[in-house]
Amino acid sequence: MSFQPVIPLSGLGGWAFLNATRESQTDAFERSPRISRDTAYFETTIGDITSAKELVSDRRLLRIALGAFGLQDDLDNRFLIRRVLEGGVTREDALANKMSDERYKSMAEAFGFGDGGTPSTQRAGFGAEITERYRQISFEVAVGDQDESLRLALNAERALAEIVSEPSQSQDALWFRIMGTPPLRRVFEVALGLPESFAQLDLDKQLEVFKERSESQLGIAQLADLADAETMDTLVERYLLRNQVAGMQRQSSNAIALTLLQQATGRF
Repeated sequence: MSFQPVIPLSGLGGWAFLNATRESQTDAFERSPRISRDTAYFETTIGDITSAKELVSDRRLLRIALGAFGLQDDLDNRFLIRRVLEGGVTREDALANKMSDERYKSMAEAFGFGDGGTPSTQRAGFGAEITERYRQISFEVAVGDQDESLRLALNAERALAEIVSEPSQSQDALWFRIMGTPPLRRVFEVALGLPESFAQLDLDKQLEVFKERSESQLGIAQLADLADAETMDTLVERYLLRNQVAGMQRQSSNAIALTLLQQATGRF
């Protein structure tokens, strides 16, 4: 059995505990037998893979490849994953470019099976790059098995750091990546107090609201501001606090509804 992270509290309290113990807990998790075996297998085997067909045919390799991009739930969707990988990302009509979830595009771009030339699996160090991502995201998933909000907070720290480190893309392009990545989008929606119906708005209007509220509520004038630790902390802590308050409100509403039901039942 893999090491399970210790999360004794929820919300901001759980986040503070996790940060205080993150180094030791991450180290123990990554040294667990399953993670060690999986990453060793991937690093020693991926160099033999030269096509998407070969990758999806090896369930163990595919599990690690998907896990490295947060797509572990798609393990049984091998036909879809093969099409995404074989289509690459350079053509406008590539399947990865048509999908609303940006993680598929990131995976297709990383493996490079569909854009001509030599796939990334033949590049020295590629296996280690993927297993590093796999370790990080697997730890986030393990945390999420106990507290989903803390998983999303961990994911936001890691994924946003990757996004803001790509200055070659325009601000709007980077925002669209955030909006098209479900875990990141959720953190921003909650932190900014956006309703569930927000996703039904026109995409350009959503972008406008994301940018305006991020600046007014979080002090994010441009996404590069998230490289500042205090700004990132503000985003994550605001998300966790709002999420915790919403959870308490749901519990109170359920308790009131139960009380009213019991009272009504007692009258008949």
